[in-house]
Amino acid sequence: MVTSMAEYIVTARKWRPMRFEDVVGQSHVTITLRNAIATQRLAHAYLFSGPRGVGKTTTARLLAKVLNCANPRNNNPDNECDTCREITEGRSFDVLEIDGASNRGVEEIRNLRESVRYAPAKGRYKVYIIDEVHMLTKEAFNALLKTLEEPPPNVIFIFATTEVHKVPATILSRCQRFDFRRIGIDQIMGNLRVIAAQEEITIDDNALLLVARKGDGSLRDAQSIFDQAVSLCGRSIAHAQILEALNVVDQEVYFRITNLIKTKDARGALTLVDELVTSGHDLREFLSGLLEHFRNFLVVQTTGSAANVETSDIYRQRYLEEARSFTTSDLLRYQRFVTGTESALRYTSQPRFKLEADMVHLVLLPGAADVGDLLTRLDDLKKKAAEVAVDAPVPSAGRPAPVRVPPPRPAVPPAVTTPPPVQAPHPERTVSEPEVRSRWEEYLSVVKKQRISLASVLESTSLLGLSGNTVRIGCMNEYQTGAIFRNREFLLSVFQQVFHVPARIEAEVHEQSGTGTHTPAGRQTPEHHEPENPILEVFRRELGAEQLGEEP
Repeated sequence: MVTSMAEYIVTARKWRPMRFEDVVGQSHVTITLRNAIATQRLAHAYLFSGPRGVGKTTTARLLAKVLNCANPRNNNPDNECDTCREITEGRSFDVLEIDGASNRGVEEIRNLRESVRYAPAKGRYKVYIIDEVHMLTKEAFNALLKTLEEPPPNVIFIFATTEVHKVPATILSRCQRFDFRRIGIDQIMGNLRVIAAQEEITIDDNALLLVARKGDGSLRDAQSIFDQAVSLCGRSIAHAQILEALNVVDQEVYFRITNLIKTKDARGALTLVDELVTSGHDLREFLSGLLEHFRNFLVVQTTGSAANVETSDIYRQRYLEEARSFTTSDLLRYQRFVTGTESALRYTSQPRFKLEADMVHLVLLPGAADVGDLLTRLDDLKKKAAEVAVDAPVPSAGRPAPVRVPPPRPAVPPAVTTPPPVQAPHPERTVSEPEVRSRWEEYLSVVKKQRISLASVLESTSLLGLSGNTVRIGCMNEYQTGAIFRNREFLLSVFQQVFHVPARIEAEVHEQSGTGTHTPAGRQTPEHHEPENPILEVFRRELGAEQLGEEP
């Protein structure tokens, strides 16, 4: 039993590429390196950057092997000579792999500078592979600069990093940089299919798809997940077993959500969240998958093709069939909504409650209005407003004449609503109208000392008269009447302070109010209707628009 365990090698190591052609998804790098070897145009320093598990260190080892191989074949190592075997087994004195995370100090780099002076022990080149080079300190990078710029002719540096933005520009400028790409799902599935065939393992395409998606562009991660699936399921792996082993949210769950959106089924949304929580799924991982689900719909909706959707052919066809149920505006709103939920879930103490509320909100979201349709309707309204304006009389030179338009439809309520009069206690004595008119400026000055904005509103109104102790104020529009109504208690207290008489105030729209230099909005009665602007009247009638500040 001990011997069997000792002989086992994980898939990522056992199936590590031994030739440049075996490196998956990085042909732009391998072809360039092979051409450089063929033409003897080798750089003294290379920088390999890219996500984890895409072949950076593997390619560095292949380059080191082919440079020192005794019998290279077609710019590939033969993997049979002693040098190739030593490099493969990690015991070559001419190829030194250094972990940048644990050897990041200036002292380690000084030791490296001393060792580059010695000639290779066996091969033609001495190759230094520094993994995660971005972990080196600033002082270590500075110590490396001179050696990196002018190394001995038989020394080559190969740096690998997943965070190239942390590497100083002075280092980047001294290296040939190669950016490794994220590996596609189809390429990962093809690699795993070959490995499964060689290992005599049966696995269906849906299970392979789940493993490849879980790898998230990393072939090494996908191979590790494949090993985990084999340990659980044995040599026959089914889709349902992979779902259970990896605790992955099935793709059907996401299509179920889009069906809930179509039917506006809030109850079903809560049931789905309960199933996710009960099954122990990672809620943020679920939201990430939902975001990708809406992205797939958006791609199909925009391009009319499912070629860029990373899934199986069965699901590609479903995306093509169901994408017509949503508009582009709807899908963009869904993506923004899910992104906001995913961000908020990090900071909430009750992620389930947050997800339940947001899922109900998502399911019940109304459809987005089409911008083109709205613009068309606005153009029609502008034309109607222009026709109304043509029939309007030309204003005189003194005061603009009111614009008369046909009365609105009976279903439209009056646009102007006078606020109800402010009730005040029955006065014990009255005040005369001449006294109020003579001291009105004094009254306004007291108001202005305490509320300047309210005083500016009153200054553009007019005192219509007194009826008993009821002060009638004429306003030009509903905004002024609303402002007076909202501040009635304050205005009454100032009135009693100035005139020593309790009173009440009535504000009403009156066309003679203000300075007379513009046309105020007339009061709408059954006999005549004078809107302040014909275009605004059309917007009120057709779209139900309201002017800002109309509400009391």
